[in-house]
Amino acid sequence: MAVIRTMGKGMRAGKKPGGGGGANMQKQLQQMQAVQRKMEETQAEIDKMEATATSGGGAVTVTVNGTKQITNIEIKKDVVDPDDVEMLQDLIMVAVNEALRQMEEISQAEMSKLTGSLGIPGL
Repeated sequence: MAVIRTMGKGMRAGKKPGGGGGANMQKQLQQMQAVQRKMEETQAEIDKMEATATSGGGAVTVTVNGTKQITNIEIKKDVVDPDDVEMLQDLIMVAVNEALRQMEEISQAEMSKLTGSLGIPGL
């Protein structure tokens, strides 16, 4: 009884499927490691950045850093009213949320500079 083997579509005699991919795979791995290092460097730069936002016409000013921690809050004395604490709370919340939004926007813009140059869909 004889066994007949046929080659799949696109295969050539004497060639192994996936042959020569080792060098290409190594190159891709090196490229991905370089991208990872660059992303870490970019994140370290972002962590040092700051964003500042105000509310109430400058009555409350909040600064956050790239790690999204509040680094400074300034409140003008004339906005402090013991009978209207809720207003002050609202002003602080608005300023904090805006500063965090700005920092997120900065972070995304910096990372998109890196990922956009890669040409990888979805990044």
